[in-house]
Amino acid sequence: MKKYEQLLLQNKAWVEQKNQEDKSFFSRLANVQKPDFLWIGCADSRVSANEITGTAPGEVFVHRNIANMVVHSDMNMLSVLDYAVNVLEVNHVIVCGHYGCGGVRAAMGNKQIGLIDNWIRHIKDVYRLHQNELEAIKDNKQREDRFVELNVIEQVYDLGKTSIIQNAWQKRGGPYVHGWVYDIANGIIQDLKVSMHDNSEMPDVFKFEK
Repeated sequence: MKKYEQLLLQNKAWVEQKNQEDKSFFSRLANVQKPDFLWIGCADSRVSANEITGTAPGEVFVHRNIANMVVHSDMNMLSVLDYAVNVLEVNHVIVCGHYGCGGVRAAMGNKQIGLIDNWIRHIKDVYRLHQNELEAIKDNKQREDRFVELNVIEQVYDLGKTSIIQNAWQKRGGPYVHGWVYDIANGIIQDLKVSMHDNSEMPDVFKFEK
């Protein structure tokens, strides 16, 4: 049996299990999508939003890319954000990074990889913003871990700079934007205690007029 065929068999087993647990599961899921959360996470195969948060299909709207970046010119991310905030009206947007992130690690070095180098550049910009703090950390792993955290924090701020989020704050007082980090080594998510629900603490240059 080929590996991809195994996935199809596992799907059938999953469907059978779900139907045994709840006969109306799929019909209910097919008729409505009303998640409370938008998850912006890393594409890393070890960091599945539903798996690590114990949520079911339909509870979390998900966008993933390398190193959980919020790039203001990324139409893919912006389209997901706009749909989640203005159509689904999620109440929380979570940026979740993870320790041991390959994209963050690549941004700390100088090796060429390929096309992805252009994406890594955005992560390097975060390093440049916090270079003094990061290079004061002598232990390489501790420096990398802190870079992961700072990268998440900057993405939270970058979400707050979008017109999508600011207009929603003005219109309905939400969503809240949070920054988390997942530790693959122990499975625990850490809340970085960076949360935004308005633009009051944002530099004036990034505030849109009401």
